[in-house]
Amino acid sequence: MSYRYGHEVLEVRSEALRGNPLGDPHVRELHVLVPEVEGTHPAIWVLGGYSGTPGNLLADDPWSEGLLRRVNRLASEGKLEPAIFVLPDCFTSLGGSQYLDSPATGLYERYLWDDCRSAVEARWSCGKHGVAGKSSGGFGAILNAVRHPEHVRAVACHAGDMAFEYCYLGHFPALAEALRRYGGVEPFVEAFRAAKKKRSGEWFDPIQTLCMAACYSPDERAPMGIGLPFDPKTLELRDELWERWLAVDPVRLVEDPRHAATLGGLNLLFIDAGTRDEYHLQWGARRLASRLRALGIPHEHEEFDDSHSGTSYRYDVSLPKLSAALRR
Repeated sequence: MSYRYGHEVLEVRSEALRGNPLGDPHVRELHVLVPEVEGTHPAIWVLGGYSGTPGNLLADDPWSEGLLRRVNRLASEGKLEPAIFVLPDCFTSLGGSQYLDSPATGLYERYLWDDCRSAVEARWSCGKHGVAGKSSGGFGAILNAVRHPEHVRAVACHAGDMAFEYCYLGHFPALAEALRRYGGVEPFVEAFRAAKKKRSGEWFDPIQTLCMAACYSPDERAPMGIGLPFDPKTLELRDELWERWLAVDPVRLVEDPRHAATLGGLNLLFIDAGTRDEYHLQWGARRLASRLRALGIPHEHEEFDDSHSGTSYRYDVSLPKLSAALRR
């Protein structure tokens, strides 16, 4: 079958995000790639990594395809069965949301499954839903699968955040130093918002770690409602808050029999990571795959010779798998 994709943009006026604590927009664009083929098609949600937006996923450059060009090529090559691709905007002024509900950032799970899903299903005839993502998006794919089994039937996790002691702990000192330099959470965030080069090393590591704390360990008693999982003066872990991070780590989630059963019931669970990932995410993927094997949970685990960035070509592998699995 030869077909092409159109690109449509819906305006979503989100009740879930209205009045969010960061003052981020509650009216957002929802980008949707729609196959020009009549009928009911599965919906595949594609979640960007930390600091990413739908615009990043769609952007072309001479050496890397954006998602629209990619799915059109895969369709023309006969490798991709028709599916609706949904690109939600879950960006926050801290750089992301981890696709979770948090009182420190906003209700981004509710935004996905109440506001965005309703908008998509009101416009198109959708079959089963799957979620794909890289890095924070890969984490979000697994988290939303176990928390929303009524919606998610297949997952592709590319270098997803997991094994938190390896991918996050090494970044705690950068945040502690930034808090010392600027005098605390609120003045640091104010300085970050005024910074011209937010992706520079001075800013990116500490704001990313602060964002993770806002998502994983919100605390209404703390500045900006963000509970730090360490003592900013000594870097000593605050066990109670750090345990809240670990509670959503995918390598530990699978230990919960309820979550294991949910993952075992998926049409597809695909996990991969590069063997030279700078955030050590290959080790988390290996640990998760090992535990899945021990539990007898069907999955696919792959590694490839590359690092963390510039690996969107891996969607050539996962998207055809997802579109086929969701038709079963």
